[in-house]
Amino acid sequence: MDTVIDELPLYWDGFTTTLSLTLLAAVIALVVGTILGAFRVAPVPTLRWFGTVYVEIVRNTPLTLVFIFFVFVAPQLGWTPSDFFAPAVVALSVYTAAFVCEAVRSGINSVGLGQAEASRAIGLTFPQTLRLIVLPQAFRTVIPPLINIFIALTKNSSVAGGFFVAELFGVARQLTNAHPADIIPVLIVIGLFYLIITIPAGILAGYVERKVAFAR
Repeated sequence: MDTVIDELPLYWDGFTTTLSLTLLAAVIALVVGTILGAFRVAPVPTLRWFGTVYVEIVRNTPLTLVFIFFVFVAPQLGWTPSDFFAPAVVALSVYTAAFVCEAVRSGINSVGLGQAEASRAIGLTFPQTLRLIVLPQAFRTVIPPLINIFIALTKNSSVAGGFFVAELFGVARQLTNAHPADIIPVLIVIGLFYLIITIPAGILAGYVERKVAFAR
């Protein structure tokens, strides 16, 4: 336990980095995924095609390959970030947005077709119908799967540790190399830090679901 206590500042740095990665990527993925979900149900074939291709390609690509692209390939194409944190955020956002898209699309499809038809009858355009009528109801139904996606995002952020980002997994690797005799307590504390993020997220999901639940 001496190692754990002595290295608490390093643990804390890894925890805050993981939390920052998760929150930033979650916000970006939510925005991008919602837009893609709208594309999937849009009356414009090109938008539907784009949304479908994005989801099928990204969702079936290993996250590690997404990281490799943004960390090693993107700089050769002209994007030169000052550190590895930004590529990690982008990689996680791009990957998670595909799953958010499918969750949002399922929520949109759960809204009664008659409501969309009624909104068109009173003169609302497709974007207005989506923004004012459909999405507010859709998000109520997809809160649990969205929270699960963001919990998975928290765990997926560990991939960033293999690409020079000092988050929790990167800290674990650093400490196990420096203190091989203390591998078990080091990993237990790392696991506890992940649980500090994921368990409250699960509790929040249940609370929000009860708050916004409504009868169909």
